[in-house]
Amino acid sequence: MADVEEIQVVVAHQERATLRVGGVFLKIDADQPRIDVEVAAMAMVPIPTPEVLWRKPHVLALAALPGTALGHLGEPSTASSAAWIAAGAAVRMLHDAPLPPWPARSIEEWASKLDGECEWLVANAVLPADLVTRNRRVAEAALRPWTPVFTHGDLQVDHVFVDGDEVTGVVDWSEASQGDALFDLATLTLGHGEHLGDVVAGYGTDVDRDLIRAWWSLRCLTNVRWLAENGYGSPEEFPEVAVLRSQQ
Repeated sequence: MADVEEIQVVVAHQERATLRVGGVFLKIDADQPRIDVEVAAMAMVPIPTPEVLWRKPHVLALAALPGTALGHLGEPSTASSAAWIAAGAAVRMLHDAPLPPWPARSIEEWASKLDGECEWLVANAVLPADLVTRNRRVAEAALRPWTPVFTHGDLQVDHVFVDGDEVTGVVDWSEASQGDALFDLATLTLGHGEHLGDVVAGYGTDVDRDLIRAWWSLRCLTNVRWLAENGYGSPEEFPEVAVLRSQQ
């Protein structure tokens, strides 16, 4: 640690912050149960995760993973098709694992959240009403019964690390729970639809791509307010809004 020249703020908002100090990530979270879920999930899953160095109330120290993120939302991915295929295979291993004890958000809870967020977006003129209405129709297809699997719950492309064509680990497990397999696949490919075929090839089972698109719309519609209220800039510049505009 004596060689550390600076502290990097990876993410920071009113709920939590992640700092990088050399080869160590410090996650500071106001919600201690969220940290507890993250540690428990990493101990259960059959895919690589960061090493837990230590934890104290509201702080979790994790070793940095080798490699780089598979990509970033809003930017073209420079990872190979083989790396995306490997990511799909890792997700399949996760979904085949025994279920965790934490239940998923129910269909009714998803529907209620979708209703509330769409109403807020229109009432506050954050997005055009026709854009919200069109994507809401697309999103509603995701609200159907599904067989629960072990889901990461926030499987953003930034959370999957690769070295060449191999997955070296997956980070940020605080939202892990039982859930819809297609939600994880949709989150991973959000804004990177050109790699959906690679992910599905690695996953090893054909999926309903219309439902993937439904989850893209649902995730974006339900994230815009949080991003706006936590200082991520103008909604018009959010990659999530670009995804909403691209949905037909």
